[in-house]
Amino acid sequence: MGSNGHDQTVKELSFSTDTIDFIPREYQLKVFEVAKKRNTIAVLETGAGKTMIAVMLINEIAQAIKSNGDKKNIIFLAPTVHLVHQQYDVIKIQTDFKVGEYYGAMGVDEWNLNSWEKEINQNDVLVMTPQILLDALRKAFLRLEMVCFIVFDECHHATGNHPYTKIMKDFYHNSNNKPKIFGMTASPVVRKGVSSAIDCEGQISELESILDSQIYTIDDKTQMEVYVPSAKESVRFYDKSKFSSLDLKAKMKASWSKFDASLSNLQGSIPNCYQDMDDKFKTLRKLLSNYHAKILYCLDELGLICTYEAVKVSLENVPTAKEECEIYRQSSLQCQYFLEELLCIIGESLPLGDKSILDSGFDYSKEVDSGYISPKLHELLQLFVSLGGATQVLCLIFVDRIIAAKVVERFVKKVAYLDHLTVSYLTGSKTSVDSLTPKMQNEILESFRCGKINLLFATDVVEEGIHVPNCSCVIRFDLPKTVRSYVQSRGRARQNDSQFIMMLERGNMKQRDQIYDIIRSERSMTDTAINRDPDACVLRSCNFEKTNSYTVDATGASVTVDSSVSLIHHYCEKLPVDKYYTPKPIFKYKFSEELCECEMTLPSSAAFQSIVGPANRNKNLAKQLVCLEACTKLHQMGALDDHLLPYIDEISVKNIIAKNQELGAGTTKRKELHGTIPIRALYGSWGENQNDVVLHAYKFDFACNIVSEIYSGFVLLIESKLDDDVGNFELELYLVSKTVKATVSSCGQVRLDAEQTFKAKCFQEFFFNGLFGKLFVKSQSFGTIREFLLRKETKSLWSASNMYLLLPLETLNSSSQESWRINWNGLDACASVIEFLKKNSFLGSKHCSGYEGNPSPSWTSSSDTKDADSIHFANCSMEANNLKDKVVLAIHTGRIYSIFKVDRDKSAKSPFDGNDDAVPSEYTSFADYFCKKYGLVLKHPEQPMLRLKQSHNPHNLLVNFNDEGASGKTSRAGHVIAKPQMHVHIPPELLVTIDITRDVLKSLYLLPSLMQRLESLMLAAQLREEIDRHSRNFHISSSLVCSIINLVVLMNYSIFSFIRLNFYVQILEALTTLRCCEIFSMERLELLGDSVLKYAVSCYLFLTYPEIHEGKLSAQRSLAVCNSTLHKLGTDRNLQGYIRDSAFDPRRWIAPGQLSIRPVPCQCGVDTLEVPLDGKYFTKDTKVVVGKLCDMGHRWMGSKTIADCAEALIGAYYVGGGLDAALHMMKWLKFDADLEPSLVLKAITSASLRSYIPKTNEIKDIESKIHYEFSVKFLLQEAITHASVLDLYSYQRLEFLGDSVLDLLITWHLYQSHKDIDPGELTDLRSASVNNENFAQVAVRHNLYKHFQHCSTLLQSQITEYVKSFPEPSDTTSSGSGNKAPKALGDLVESIAGAVLIDTKLNLDEVWRIFKPLLSPIVTPDKLELPPQRELIELCDSLGYFIKEKCTPKGEIVHAELSLQLEDVLLVGQGYDQSRKAARGKAALQLLKELEKRGISKGASKTRKLGSDHLHDSSSLDLGDNDCIKTTDKELPEPTANKKQKISEVHAPASGSSNKACSLNLDTPVIEPINMKKGGPRNSLFQLCKTMLWPMPTFQTTEHKSRTPMVFGEGCDQRQGFNSYTSTITLRIPGSGDIECTGDPRPDKKTSFDSATVVMIYELQRQGKIVIAGS
Repeated sequence: MGSNGHDQTVKELSFSTDTIDFIPREYQLKVFEVAKKRNTIAVLETGAGKTMIAVMLINEIAQAIKSNGDKKNIIFLAPTVHLVHQQYDVIKIQTDFKVGEYYGAMGVDEWNLNSWEKEINQNDVLVMTPQILLDALRKAFLRLEMVCFIVFDECHHATGNHPYTKIMKDFYHNSNNKPKIFGMTASPVVRKGVSSAIDCEGQISELESILDSQIYTIDDKTQMEVYVPSAKESVRFYDKSKFSSLDLKAKMKASWSKFDASLSNLQGSIPNCYQDMDDKFKTLRKLLSNYHAKILYCLDELGLICTYEAVKVSLENVPTAKEECEIYRQSSLQCQYFLEELLCIIGESLPLGDKSILDSGFDYSKEVDSGYISPKLHELLQLFVSLGGATQVLCLIFVDRIIAAKVVERFVKKVAYLDHLTVSYLTGSKTSVDSLTPKMQNEILESFRCGKINLLFATDVVEEGIHVPNCSCVIRFDLPKTVRSYVQSRGRARQNDSQFIMMLERGNMKQRDQIYDIIRSERSMTDTAINRDPDACVLRSCNFEKTNSYTVDATGASVTVDSSVSLIHHYCEKLPVDKYYTPKPIFKYKFSEELCECEMTLPSSAAFQSIVGPANRNKNLAKQLVCLEACTKLHQMGALDDHLLPYIDEISVKNIIAKNQELGAGTTKRKELHGTIPIRALYGSWGENQNDVVLHAYKFDFACNIVSEIYSGFVLLIESKLDDDVGNFELELYLVSKTVKATVSSCGQVRLDAEQTFKAKCFQEFFFNGLFGKLFVKSQSFGTIREFLLRKETKSLWSASNMYLLLPLETLNSSSQESWRINWNGLDACASVIEFLKKNSFLGSKHCSGYEGNPSPSWTSSSDTKDADSIHFANCSMEANNLKDKVVLAIHTGRIYSIFKVDRDKSAKSPFDGNDDAVPSEYTSFADYFCKKYGLVLKHPEQPMLRLKQSHNPHNLLVNFNDEGASGKTSRAGHVIAKPQMHVHIPPELLVTIDITRDVLKSLYLLPSLMQRLESLMLAAQLREEIDRHSRNFHISSSLVCSIINLVVLMNYSIFSFIRLNFYVQILEALTTLRCCEIFSMERLELLGDSVLKYAVSCYLFLTYPEIHEGKLSAQRSLAVCNSTLHKLGTDRNLQGYIRDSAFDPRRWIAPGQLSIRPVPCQCGVDTLEVPLDGKYFTKDTKVVVGKLCDMGHRWMGSKTIADCAEALIGAYYVGGGLDAALHMMKWLKFDADLEPSLVLKAITSASLRSYIPKTNEIKDIESKIHYEFSVKFLLQEAITHASVLDLYSYQRLEFLGDSVLDLLITWHLYQSHKDIDPGELTDLRSASVNNENFAQVAVRHNLYKHFQHCSTLLQSQITEYVKSFPEPSDTTSSGSGNKAPKALGDLVESIAGAVLIDTKLNLDEVWRIFKPLLSPIVTPDKLELPPQRELIELCDSLGYFIKEKCTPKGEIVHAELSLQLEDVLLVGQGYDQSRKAARGKAALQLLKELEKRGISKGASKTRKLGSDHLHDSSSLDLGDNDCIKTTDKELPEPTANKKQKISEVHAPASGSSNKACSLNLDTPVIEPINMKKGGPRNSLFQLCKTMLWPMPTFQTTEHKSRTPMVFGEGCDQRQGFNSYTSTITLRIPGSGDIECTGDPRPDKKTSFDSATVVMIYELQRQGKIVIAGS
């Protein structure tokens, strides 16, 4: 390799993906051997393979380091990003080491120590720009002791203040363990002008000294000439221009002067011209001057055509000023007007005006004299022609200015005889508005390398190092100014026989001398380098002047005088900023004799505001010295960390919050498995006690709103004494057509002896199992035979963790002295029935033909009379007339009934009609039924049958479902459902009578719901006790309850009103989620708690940290109140165990002594009640069911629910006891939020001692407007001062505080004023009230804005425009300005609120007294206006419509299109604005207006939930049967093809509307195969409707009950049940009418939805409306 004479440097290999074997050349080996021995600067021609020598050294040194077992890095420095990319590719390909590349655009400047440590540990070689290394060394992220070898590419830059020089001077020469150095350059001499041998010697010696290295070059060029192609150098002369442009230049100068004067006039016309406008006008005038200079350059160098093009290019890049004030917008237009005038001036000199003259037979040679093109440009065109017609030519043309590169590139593209060549340009990325982005640079350079571009016009950005192996020609359109530029640009010609052409003007002696000087300098440089004897030359000692610096002892980070200024600016950049003010230091100089003293003022939000530096003779050095002292002080104050970086809490906090969100803590996505806290009050140790027991008694009284309905009283006997506010309350229980008020009251203690305890337990066991469970269970000893549950020992039915008694009370006469008495007669009767059943335990228990017991019921009768009015029961005979409402037990089923009537027309011999199915019965009579099914032979078949009221499952009576329109519909499990009363017929001899009244039976059905509420209150009280236990000096409940009781007495409130006021109700509300389906939930309290928490944390931070700025305060507050923090604090306190997160299912409620018949065994692998906080119990699986408990009390819970609960509890304590109570709650959660009075006094004292120039008139005016006189006037002055004033204070900190206090006060006002609205609407009210726009309106309505102290012309302009657009006071139709308010106006109101808060010593009542009139009118629900898009979405959700959105950028404007398909028309709303959000809002507003025209009211959007019969509500997947494990879906059976599938179409009538076609013109959609798992079909149809913009379908479901079991499903999924559900689905397709389908019967409602949906999908396919993939 290499014999072909081509450049073999790995720079050309950087575009290959495979490592290429490298064979070093002889001269490379020579340099390599020298460089191994000492630090070396290799001076070799470009293309000589210097990089490959560096690669050889990297391999050598790295292997040696690795063999020693050390971990040291190698650093390769390249001065440009282009070279970093290039060298990174080379090293990666040519070595086996891990390589990383680093440059500013990667965001490296923001990296911290951890980021750098990760890179250092992961990589062996780090390729970077020198500034990156310098910054990393200064910040002590890197130390030179960690580096074994540094390569300096293009090392001739190591002069002056270049980062190369600073790295060596500040770090290398001060290091005790220096790395090896290897420098690479083609020209070690870089200065302009003639360089003699002495000059060269001096520059080379200086370079050697800085780099601690010695020059080495190859003296024998013969070998190098074989491998390194040398470009043929030549000069192309062009004539001096004969065109006189003096008149044109005069016109251009006159135009420039005119517009410059115009800018001056505009600047002077501003009545209140602040400093910010002075700077902006200075920038505008400089820009105008630059445009003028660029155009003049093009006129002199390129000719009229290119000058014309240059004006057009400049016009394309004129900066806009849309966000600026009106006067500035006018001023910035002056630049545009100037260029437009120049376009006209130059266009007048062109024959076709502004049209291109290149298309009209343009003669280039003739038009040179006319000035259309310059002789220089014409010669360049001739040069291009001389290159020939080959499209493989690659030519690089160097120009000095970006405008020349752009303009000539455009011009050449229009030259017809050069159309075979592809042209482009390449410039830097940071020099001006004309520059290219780094991405564009890389793409262009790559295209040039690949030959896609033939002619590349470039500035000096590609002079150094960039390798284009096939470049055959380099043209210097503008001459090089230094030896380096000359050598480097010549070196870009890499191909054999390539050319290097310089263009000179004939007769221009200056240019000629310039080139001669450069050539002579190159020869001197070469000779000096060659003639240096490495052994004789001794490195000059590097005695650099010691610079002032500050070093952090802990890390080694340092700042020097020359880096201090940039560090101060960097610090200021991280301070709070708004669009009206950019924080930056201000320098003032004071001269005394020959010394200069610099005073620096930092922004008001800085750690300190002013500092004076030491005097110095040099003004710039004085500035640097004061900055160095400021850096030192900032670090000592903690404003700079130990790496001398500003503490950026905002970024670190955002990173922490983002990381926590990624993990899922406190988010809705993450679900967590948690246990439930046992209720201590339910614990009882008396279960095994054989002696007397003393229990606390709590009486239950029931009063129905229908007076004739009587319910027996009950008493709860429990070992624990309940809190007074838990054991005394009222509760409304909602039945189907009535309500029952349950009153719980404490009634002392009761003593039970052993016999009474036994009977009481028997009663409880009997009735709760008989009504809500099973009295007959499968016998463990007899297999299939059932036995009486209470026949044997019942100890296993009782648990100490749930031990209490619920006993009926007697109905006492008014004359009785007792307030209550247990119904012992009823308990005795129950005990006797139990004894009877024990003796006849197998009576009527046959369920199989193998039963051989007594087939006839037997009983003991006192008289065997055949009296027709005597009815024979299993245990006695009774008169028929006394049987109404008697309670009986069926001995064959164990079920409890009450007698409705004696049906004398029917006996056991009557035909059997117990089956309501259409299927014919297999039984001939009732006697036949009982004989065949139960094996019972009736002794008295002639007796009249008894019609009995069936017992039923317990219902959830806590929620009034009748108010929600649920009456008459099948509802969720456990809910009250209005259904026809079901009666059964049973022969009397199969019934055992129980001597208790039906009133007791009716009350028993109330107990599950009542006990559920009581247990919840016990849990709330337990939590309250837990919270209060941690603060002995604070017990909120006692004082609160006393005050409430007094209030009850004084105001004659009902007991229920008393309870509603009571505090524990708020705690219970805070523990209850929406999923519980209660009349209350935590949402309202969570909203309030959020505001309380924000306020308390804000006050704490404001008072505790008076030095830190608003940005840090906001960041710390964000971290403190974020959901991940709340989640952690909540789980640390085990809040998750208290949360009620599922609807009460009374069928799973178990009383003590009751056997569960619906067990849900735990399968989560946790044996304890509490679930560990372990990642294996977290999931983001959407199929996991939330809220359902297993028998161990485990349930999946949304992670955010815990955070919400913590906030809700804070809100509950605030409601119950004000801010002190809320702070107590926060302290329990371990929040840092103690608002010590001493801190408030300290803040007031500090403000009163501030030195300032009072704005007395302003302060008095504001005090009169807000009707409050400040005791500390400075607080108000601070509140009205914007940061742009550049004073030592600003309103930012007070605005931070005021934001939180107004948030709290308004939220508390809304919370109290609107108790009946749902939480979502309350949130909307707060959003509408607590926002910057609303506060800005307050500032304008009360003229507070007039006193705003600021120095921003933009802000003043925006305030003026906003005030002008504000409606007149007489205009009551408009609520505010049509313009968007400047944020600073809202901030002003917030800061005044913060000032009032501090001045009143945190008196919230006083702040509200002052601000309520200012904020009025506060929005109410009837005046609430939602954003149009939100309004539209909610409206469409409530109606079941879908919206299709399309946003298209059109320049700087976004076009939004929203489509809404109604039944007969497609509505399309369109909006245009600068942002997507605003454009969508305008489109939504259009649609809302169209809907309103059609009578579709916006008020419908107040309905926040769809009805239960809509698809997407019913499609919430309630999957699987197990509640505490990740569930898997069972597949649904295929619909039966010929059973109950009704399909009908009702076509919509023809519409007379002239609107758009009534359906979208879409191709037939293809959907995925139907997912037959539960919920899958509904999801498929939902997605289809969303895509097609069809309204959501509706379902109608009918329930069918049977006395005989029905079979559902097949195989292992087969199940039996007595209830079935059949659903009919209706889908309206716009333009096609309705399609209605009916599915198969299913065992539950949701699977019946799925069955109907499957039928619908197949019907849609049959009609050709969809295609099912794979079908």
